[in-house]
Amino acid sequence: MDIKILITEILLSIFLGGSLGWQRQHIGKTAGFRTFAIITVASMLVTRLSSQAFGQDPARVAAQILTGIGFIGAGIIIHKKDTVEGLTTAAGFWAAAAIGMAIGAGWYIESIIVTISLFLLLVLPDKKIIK
Repeated sequence: MDIKILITEILLSIFLGGSLGWQRQHIGKTAGFRTFAIITVASMLVTRLSSQAFGQDPARVAAQILTGIGFIGAGIIIHKKDTVEGLTTAAGFWAAAAIGMAIGAGWYIESIIVTISLFLLLVLPDKKIIK
């Protein structure tokens, strides 16, 4: 493992995941920069480990990342009367994990493009299409 590549992947994970978290934090959500950055870095590292340490079937370990994040996401979704809260943050967790996995797999450009797309989606005004 080249230390320069690892450091680059860690910094990229912090920046990309953190940028999604910053947006959530900026609008007053509890899960913010640090939470999203940690999810992205951890997903990147587990993806690297699964491909290098468990070469026979790296997809098995990677699939468990998304399952685990889905479990965490389910815990933050709250249903109150006629509203549901936490859906966007839960989806953001899942996306941050996928971005970290892409970085861990060496898909740097793809992870940057996806992050920019998601960031723009998050900052666009939330207009209800169906009333």
